[in-house]
Amino acid sequence: MLSISDHFTETFHAEHRQVRDLLFALIDAFKSGEYARVSKLVAALSAMIGPHFRYEEEALYPGLRSIFGSAYVDKLLSDHDDTIRNIRELTELAELAMLNDLEEIGEGQAEWGIELAREILPYVSDCDGLSLMVETLPEDDVVHILATRDVARETNIDLLTWARTIRPRRV
Repeated sequence: MLSISDHFTETFHAEHRQVRDLLFALIDAFKSGEYARVSKLVAALSAMIGPHFRYEEEALYPGLRSIFGSAYVDKLLSDHDDTIRNIRELTELAELAMLNDLEEIGEGQAEWGIELAREILPYVSDCDGLSLMVETLPEDDVVHILATRDVARETNIDLLTWARTIRPRRV
C-alpha cells in the first residue's frame, strides 16, 4: 500500500505529465497550423491547470513555506503569474483566429504561440521536483494538500476564470 506521500507524488507527477503532453501537443498544433486543434488544446490546458494551480496556492505552497522560506514561495507564485499570462495570451491568439474565421494560424502567430508554450515547460519540470519536499512534511499536511486538491478538482474552475475571480493574487 502506498504511503500518503507516495500517493501525492504519483498524483502530482501524473498531473505534470498531462500538462507537459498538452504543451507538446499545442506546440505541434502550432507547427502544423491547425487552429481548431490549438483552440481545443488551450482550453484543455486552462481546464487542467486551473484546479492544479488552485490547490498548489491554497495548500501546497503554504505548506512548503517552512521549508523554502517566503522568497522561494513568492518565486513560485510569480511563475504562476507568468503561466497565467501565457495561457491568457494563448487563449487570445486562439480567439483571434476564430473571430477572423481562420482555419490556420499565421506563421508569426504560430511562432508566438510556440514561444508562449515553451515558456511554460520549465515551470512544469521544476515544479514536479517539489514532491521531494512534500515527502518531508508531516502526514497531516499532505492529507490537507490532497483534500484541497479534491475540492479544487470538484469545483473544476479553469485557470483564467480562477485567476480572474477567486485567486487573491491578481495578474
